[in-house]
Amino acid sequence: MYAPFGNLVTAMVTPFDNEGNVADDLVAGLVKRLVDTGTETILVGGTTGESPTLTEEELLHLVDKVRSELPEDVRLIVGAGTNATDKSVKLARKIARKSVDGLLVVNPYYNKPTQAGLEAHFKAIAESVDVPILLYNIPGRTGVNCEPETIARVAEIDNIVGVKEASGSVEQAAQIRRLTPEDKFAVYSGDDGLTLPMLSVGAVGVVSVASHLVGESIRQMIESFFEGHVENARNLHLSLIPLFKALFCRTNPIPVKYALNRIGCPVGGHRLPLVALDHAGREIVDSALKSSGLI
Repeated sequence: MYAPFGNLVTAMVTPFDNEGNVADDLVAGLVKRLVDTGTETILVGGTTGESPTLTEEELLHLVDKVRSELPEDVRLIVGAGTNATDKSVKLARKIARKSVDGLLVVNPYYNKPTQAGLEAHFKAIAESVDVPILLYNIPGRTGVNCEPETIARVAEIDNIVGVKEASGSVEQAAQIRRLTPEDKFAVYSGDDGLTLPMLSVGAVGVVSVASHLVGESIRQMIESFFEGHVENARNLHLSLIPLFKALFCRTNPIPVKYALNRIGCPVGGHRLPLVALDHAGREIVDSALKSSGLI
């Protein structure tokens, strides 16, 4: 099974201090928690990391800080996608010069390119660096879906090694798997709640938000599935559904940051335009944390 970033990738939140600066001490504590609970690869500067509000200097600093805290056997990938190809190329080159194991490149957002434009965008970035690239297809955030046929074409580029598929469609994930070579292109679920269904159609793992809280259980679910213990995997999946749903009761990463702070893993607040979780949202998350035995 080709899984270039392992089976469990965590899209890490960015901890901030009370003044809204990246909090290095909180980063260190969070990284340790993720490694201790089964994360095989940490993703820095993704959506969950509030990438739109990070400056380039902050992102590059965060890369260095996380890398310094990681054991050698835990991988690091970094979000390098923007909605301007030239800007993405320049950022990708800067990140690639650091000690990283890959880049995450999202569909260009807001300007809604055609499929040909998506293909040209990904190709330009891939050809500018030597590190592995994980595509990130999330039409709900970007306004455009990278269709399976387009993904299959860019999968022919040597250093494009997989996709974080967050379209919400298991059928689309199956189409991607059918059209791409399993020995050199991996499909990762981009939705915690769809991980098990996507494993059944050929995904190798998940880029997770919930693994901040229940990484061991998610890792066990994936391992159970691949070991043939499907009933155990299903039971774990069903037990985690309330938490999966609660963590997306409001815009990510608002609920997961609240949950981490609530269980005693401080990560600070948010940068505008994101704001703290409202009272109704707190009740939803608290209920899920209690049912999961986390508080």
